[in-house]
Amino acid sequence: MEHKRLKLYAYLDARDHQRTYLAIMRLFTSTLLADLSAGEVAGALAGQEREGRVEAGESRIENVINRLKQLVEWGNLVQGRREVVAASIAEFQHGSVRYQVSKLAVRVQRDVDELLRVPEGAREVSRELLPAIERGLNELGGSLSVALLNEGDKTKELLAERVTTLFLQHAELAATVRDFYAYLGQVVTRNHLAPDEIAGFRNLLVEYIQRVVEDVLKYTPPIAEALARLTRARSELLRLLSTDLGASVERARGRTPEDWQELTDWFVDRPGRPSQVTALREATARAIGSLLASVKRATSGGGLLPGRRAELLKLASWFDNSTREQAHEIYAAAFGLYSARHLSPAPEHDSDNERTPWRDGPVCDVTVSVRTRGDRGARGRPSRILDDPMTEQSLLAEAREADEIRARHVAELTKAAGNLENTTLTHGALEVFCELLTLAMAQRDSPQDSGSASDPVRGLKLEIAHGTTTQIKSAAGTLTLHDATVALKQ
Repeated sequence: MEHKRLKLYAYLDARDHQRTYLAIMRLFTSTLLADLSAGEVAGALAGQEREGRVEAGESRIENVINRLKQLVEWGNLVQGRREVVAASIAEFQHGSVRYQVSKLAVRVQRDVDELLRVPEGAREVSRELLPAIERGLNELGGSLSVALLNEGDKTKELLAERVTTLFLQHAELAATVRDFYAYLGQVVTRNHLAPDEIAGFRNLLVEYIQRVVEDVLKYTPPIAEALARLTRARSELLRLLSTDLGASVERARGRTPEDWQELTDWFVDRPGRPSQVTALREATARAIGSLLASVKRATSGGGLLPGRRAELLKLASWFDNSTREQAHEIYAAAFGLYSARHLSPAPEHDSDNERTPWRDGPVCDVTVSVRTRGDRGARGRPSRILDDPMTEQSLLAEAREADEIRARHVAELTKAAGNLENTTLTHGALEVFCELLTLAMAQRDSPQDSGSASDPVRGLKLEIAHGTTTQIKSAAGTLTLHDATVALKQ
């Protein structure tokens, strides 16, 4: 049963035609007792197709029939038939088969539309419902006494009205509390918060949450007393609210003992089962503790370095506004991740080669932690990392200076690209040239092959191919390349 009901959500994450499925379900849930044929659905989708809200061709009748059949298979729609006057067999087939939305599918689509409208920020807690719940419980006690003395239709209707209103108010209050604390838990547990965020959350915790908790604690005792008084007459209350609708009918809230127990558990503690009021108070304490920890991390001299959220957002904006080639350059410059090349000489022969089976090869020592627990982490407590701004700034200055020197050398090679053999390179430019040459030659399997390498940041490209002897002059001497032709390109 659960698997069958979960298939009702399949159209929301369908691999193809997701927007079409969503548009069809919105069409069926937009009116009461929707009874539509494939032709009527196709006509409604035609307008959305012209507006670009569904893909082109999705309003064609054959495509609409396939989408409707798929929704029927998932359980979102049910089929029916109706007598129609048709001029052809095709028109009869398209018009006689009618589709209606199932009850559970209506709830799914309603929750989806509500979710899409929810903003990202915090949800205000409906504190004003607490005194309304207290008044509702007191008035319900009086209405119950009147109904027990005179079991008329009007007294029962008034009693049902008060019960329904009470549970609707409590459902709204509980939903706003859950949403608010879910948002709060999402933000206060982040490792790094900006100073303006810390100030905003501080006001939120100190002022707003304090008012929420104070109101909940203020109204919880009288609400608990009113619930305790109704407990003794709960069976009579449920008897007066009972209706002969069958066991398969979903009743309104407040018509079963489980509903009243859930309402009581929200405000009153039980042995081994704390109430939601207690959980709210504990969640508030944890949120304040998390905020204080974030403030301590951001203001103390020790511990982790301050967050780099602003810098990461700036880097993300660069990526968003760059072309494909520029994005590769930014990626290489920001993270220093270049193509892997093995430039060191081959290791000495260690009596093992590719023809030796692994069982006959040398034995590797395996540590105890890996052998017993599969844990390859280093043992021992890590040393404390201190924030040293002076060292950090000096390292940044050295990095900037090295980058400027490399930029000058690359610019010198770029200038000499057209007349490389007749140009005398400086020592630094020759180092950059040899670096690119080594990367390019690593791509060659034989002297007849060609290879290329480029500076990922500044775009200078070196190409090497089989050819005549090439001589590169520099202040340190002349580099001679036999059977090789080298070219530099920007």
